Amino acid sequence: MRLVTYTPTAHDAPLRLGARIDDRVVDLAVLASRAGLRLPLDLLSFVQAGAPAQEAARELLAGGPATWPADAVHRIDEISLHAPLRPGKIIGVGLNYVEHVEESSRSLDTDKERPSRPVLFSKPATAVTGPGRPILHNGDLTSQLDWECELAVVIGRTAFRVSEEDAYEHVFGYSIVNDISARDQRRSGQWFFSKGQDSYAPFGPEVVTADDIPDPMDLDLSLRVNGVTKQKSNTRHMLFPIARLIADISSGVTLEPGDVIATGSPAGVGAGMVPPEFLVPGDTVEATVEGIGTLTNPVVDAR
Repeated sequence: MRLVTYTPTAHDAPLRLGARIDDRVVDLAVLASRAGLRLPLDLLSFVQAGAPAQEAARELLAGGPATWPADAVHRIDEISLHAPLRPGKIIGVGLNYVEHVEESSRSLDTDKERPSRPVLFSKPATAVTGPGRPILHNGDLTSQLDWECELAVVIGRTAFRVSEEDAYEHVFGYSIVNDISARDQRRSGQWFFSKGQDSYAPFGPEVVTADDIPDPMDLDLSLRVNGVTKQKSNTRHMLFPIARLIADISSGVTLEPGDVIATGSPAGVGAGMVPPEFLVPGDTVEATVEGIGTLTNPVVDAR
């Protein structure tokens, strides 16, 4: 399933959970109600509801358009998409693509050696913004606003001390995170303020359930700024694959349903360009992951 959080018209309307099918969005709660069932109104509650909710939704959708009530179906161009959910935790992974390790050592003064364990940091939930929403550029705080296209893993089951062999049993699905970074706001090696400011975690446009992504470790990903390709790689080039990340993080931190792991950026960030390139108001950033879609955000002046 391809799941979205949307509003039918105005941005201030209550958020709804829908399944995207081609150019339509089917409201799952309305669809369930017409069948005498109940499904959660929002994606986080849907994730937390576990397998029974997913199975019910698949069965309802399997009937096809002829069985969907008219008030449950919207054209994609008639709605507004929002960030799929507000995660309890966003765990970022630094230096997780081999070429990005070299690029960062040259441009960001990180270690030249490949890390022996995942390099982890966090982003607050307040950093999340949705598709089409602005990335805020505050010139009083940064002149080095950078991009990073990343595959996002959405946790579906509580995970603590999970083995690599069992890791995928705890994955609900996949999405896209653009790990926006103010490179000049790193503080004594700490990345939180550099990566955690409001709007620094564009997320979406949808979450694709794990059963519809046969191999998350073989997905093309790319990023464009104003239509020009800056990043182009494949998830198979991760230094630490998804199963290893889940095992490592859960060795000491409980992962809960709805938590998001941003699995790292390939080479091609602005700081690594010669000369360096950074985002400015008026830019448009498009992050694409195969099988999921494209997450598009404008950059606006926050002052």
